[in-house]
Amino acid sequence: MAKLRAHKILDNFVTPQFRSLSSVLNKRALVALAQQRKYEMNTKLTVLMGALVLSLVTLAIVNAQEGESGPGRHRHGEHGKHHMMLERLSDDLNLTADQKAKVQPIVDQARPQIRAIHEDAMQKTKALMDNTMAQIRPLLTPEQQQKLDGMKKAHEDMRNARREMRDARGQ
Repeated sequence: MAKLRAHKILDNFVTPQFRSLSSVLNKRALVALAQQRKYEMNTKLTVLMGALVLSLVTLAIVNAQEGESGPGRHRHGEHGKHHMMLERLSDDLNLTADQKAKVQPIVDQARPQIRAIHEDAMQKTKALMDNTMAQIRPLLTPEQQQKLDGMKKAHEDMRNARREMRDARGQ
């Protein structure tokens, strides 16, 4: 009852101008809140983009290292990967010569299927990445779009360089 009485008293003192001013202030507060949320979304998007770029760079480095020869690494070509698989099985399981002879045709038979699955996965991954970037790009500022273009070009240059190195080694 006391609250109701207080509201009636306040209604007598609150002018239409005050109500209008209150409405404007509420709108300004809402605009400020929307701007803050937009800033937070841009920040989250920038962090997401950074994580995505870091993942791509890490993947590129790992792929580049796979082609290098070094301690514990085998240099392999088109036909060398299935031999590497056989060598690893042989080493890890201490296969006998008879077992190696039986495992070899199984590995040879699986090789084209593995290659096809890998190529399909790479194509699907590229399509997904392209689609993802096409959705993210319009959300970026022009400066961020330019930076994204530079990162994409750097990634493509690295991939092309790896391909050229493999081709030069005859793989």
